[in-house]
Amino acid sequence: MTLRSLAWFEVVNGWPGTARRESLRSGDLVVVEGAASAIDAFIGASGLEHAGRNDRIQLLGKSQVLMEAVVPSGARIAGRSARDVRLAYRHGAMLLGVARQGQPFRERVRKLPIRAGDVLLLSGPEDRMLDIIAWLGCLPLAERGLRLLRRRKAGLAIGLFAIAILAASTGLVYLPVALAAAAAIYVVLGLVPASEVYESVEWPVIVLLGCLIPIGGAFESSGCTALIANAVLGWTEGMPVVLVVVLLMLITMTLSDVLNNVATALIAAPIALELANRLEVNPDALLMAVAVAASCAFLTPIGHKNNTIIMGPGGYRFGDYWRMGLPLEVLVVA
Repeated sequence: MTLRSLAWFEVVNGWPGTARRESLRSGDLVVVEGAASAIDAFIGASGLEHAGRNDRIQLLGKSQVLMEAVVPSGARIAGRSARDVRLAYRHGAMLLGVARQGQPFRERVRKLPIRAGDVLLLSGPEDRMLDIIAWLGCLPLAERGLRLLRRRKAGLAIGLFAIAILAASTGLVYLPVALAAAAAIYVVLGLVPASEVYESVEWPVIVLLGCLIPIGGAFESSGCTALIANAVLGWTEGMPVVLVVVLLMLITMTLSDVLNNVATALIAAPIALELANRLEVNPDALLMAVAVAASCAFLTPIGHKNNTIIMGPGGYRFGDYWRMGLPLEVLVVA
């Protein structure tokens, strides 16, 4: 493995574009560009250690950042390369990669003619990065996680996850407890930074769930549960049990679209038990129908935390859930 296959470009305390003439010393931070497999092979062959985000900030300060930008029609850099606009010389910024219609370019990108619609990965001074992107005539994209797989720790992480799943599947502990313990061990062993764990938690969703769970108790204490049970019995009088199960699933799905699935199950389970007693049938079938239907919150973005999480990043509207979710609910009931 040679440095040429990686197109490395910078060493801390050196200048952009001159790193190939620098002598590496212990403690230097090397920033490389290339395919993940090539970088991983280079790290292993050279005996280097992958520097995480906190190490990079400690060594570099917060002066250097990575940003993505899209090239619109008429941009200054459209039809030209990074070398043509002298990006490194004028602004001290580097073009690390280009994505064109889903196809990444990582080699000799400084000489690559840029086209409208390309996505550029740039590195440069944090306080001037937005100005540099504006000078290029590009539009900055929202920050995304750009990370390299640490294969040395991947085996340990996979092993801990497998142990958690095995412990939950054998009944030793509940699945949420097992996964929470595995996540805590990840932090203790340094597999995942604690700050990253905190940033990954969707706190608005946590607050939403905390507000919705008490609604289940309110339904039961107010007598709404008994009212629904009596109504279902009146509608299904004389009907086959299969139709009763279908109606129960429809009611449960409707509740699950506006309530948390746990709260929905708390409301619908007593209804299922009451229906089973009145119909003199095994309640397991009705309870299973409730369990399945309570998990089918496809019609609204507030029915399940996953729906809420993807609404913003996916650019979905309220009506999109109805159009896509209704056929899914019909399929589940069928």
